[in-house]
Amino acid sequence: MQVDYIIVGLGLAGLAFTNELKKNKKSFLVFEDNSQNSSMVAGGVYNPVVLKRFTPVWNATEQLQIALPFYKDLEIQFNKKYDYKIDIYRVFKSVEEQNNWFAACDNPTLSIFMDTKLIKEKHEGVLANFGYGKLLNTGRIDTKSLIEDYRNYLSERKLIRNESFQYEALKIYDNSVEYKDLIALKIVFCEGFGLTNNPFFNELPMQEAKGELITIHAPNLNVDFLIKAALFVFPLGDNLYKVGATFNWKDKTQLPTEEGKIELTTKLETFITVPYTIVEHVAGIRPTVKDRRPLAGKHPKHPNLAVLNGLGTRGVMIAPTLAKALYNYLENGIALDKEISITRFL
Repeated sequence: MQVDYIIVGLGLAGLAFTNELKKNKKSFLVFEDNSQNSSMVAGGVYNPVVLKRFTPVWNATEQLQIALPFYKDLEIQFNKKYDYKIDIYRVFKSVEEQNNWFAACDNPTLSIFMDTKLIKEKHEGVLANFGYGKLLNTGRIDTKSLIEDYRNYLSERKLIRNESFQYEALKIYDNSVEYKDLIALKIVFCEGFGLTNNPFFNELPMQEAKGELITIHAPNLNVDFLIKAALFVFPLGDNLYKVGATFNWKDKTQLPTEEGKIELTTKLETFITVPYTIVEHVAGIRPTVKDRRPLAGKHPKHPNLAVLNGLGTRGVMIAPTLAKALYNYLENGIALDKEISITRFL
C-alpha cells in the first residue's frame, strides 16, 4: 500500500496535520494506540491573555485567526458543536491586580479581549471581594468529542490503524519510508509525551508536565462563564463544572492521584463556597518544551521524517497554525519560523 504520509499519533497535533493533508488531497494512514491522552482530557480553553501577569499569549491573535475557522469547518463537517463561546471572569485578589488589569487594557494587542469595566456583580458561592476582570472573544473546544469523532471518521474509511508504532520496523530511504506493508513519501510523528520513546526525535528537550482535572456537580453554583482564580472552573451544563488543572513536573504517569485531587479541592475551596461532589477525575501528560514553544521540523539526517509536537497548555490555539506551517514547509519549502523550528535545538 502506498500513501503520501504516515502519521503517528492522533491528538490535537495529529488531527490538525491530518486535516491539512485531507484538505490538500494528500493520501495518508494514521497510527494511534491511545497511549497519550492529554488532548482527550484537556480543558480546551482558548484565551489570548496570560491571566497571571495580564500579558499577551505568544502569537495568540494570529493563532486564533487560523484556529477558529478550523474548528468551524469541523463543526460543519460533522454537524456537531465543538466550539463553545464563553467569557472568562478573572477573580481579582487585590486593588493592585485591578490596577494591573486596567493598565493592560491599554495594550493594543489585548484591548479587543479585555473589558475595561470592573465587574462587581455578586454570584452565589463565588468569593470575589475585589470583583472580576472580564475577557471577551474566548471559549472552549470540546477536544474529547472532536477527537473521538475524527477517529471514528478515519476508522470508517480505513485510514487509521489502532496499534502501537514499532520504530524498529521503519526502513528509511532517500525519498521514501517503508513500514511493514506501507510505503510513504514522508512520516510525521505527533506523539505528544510519547516522543520521549521515539529514537529519531527523543533528544529534543521536552519538559513534560502532568495535569489533573476534576469534574464536579454543584447545583448551587449557577454561573455561565469561566471563573479563573487559583484554578479555572467552567460550566459544562447540567450543573457540571470542569476544574483544573495541576502542574506536576516529576510524576510521568497518566493516572489520577489522591495528591492531585487534594490539591484541586483545596485550591477550589479558596474561592468556591457551595457544596459539590466530584463525578470524574482524569490526568494526562502535557507535551511542553523548555522554552515554551512548539516543535516542528525535519530530522537533520532523514528529511522524510518530521515531527509536530510540544503544544503545551494551549494546544487548541496553536495546533492548526503549527500544522499548516509544517505542511507548507514539507510540501512547498516555506521556511518555518525560528521560534517553532526544531533547528533551534540542533
